[in-house]
Amino acid sequence: MDLKKINAPVNTITYNRNKIDEPTGNIYEAISIISRRADQINTEIKKELIEKLEEFATYNDSLEEIFENKEQIEVSKFYEKLPKPHALAVQEWLDHKVYYRNTDEDVQ
Repeated sequence: MDLKKINAPVNTITYNRNKIDEPTGNIYEAISIISRRADQINTEIKKELIEKLEEFATYNDSLEEIFENKEQIEVSKFYEKLPKPHALAVQEWLDHKVYYRNTDEDVQ
């Protein structure tokens, strides 16, 4: 996931409910799909952050090694400034980047 290319709001905004439930016709189903996508995004971001921070990990018991280096601080700041996973998921949903298939229509 390329986090630099994501165009999601950082602040809380109010969306038009009709835009959110338009693909499914059911607001609860749309929210359920967005919620699952937010969980996936959260897992991806967490995994990526841990991998980046492990690059700086040192396994030294010395008290001198407690301070974070500059790169660790920059990585942490980058992830702190990202939009929250639910905002990313809503933006993906509104941009029609989340695959959705209505299984009720497929059954005949």
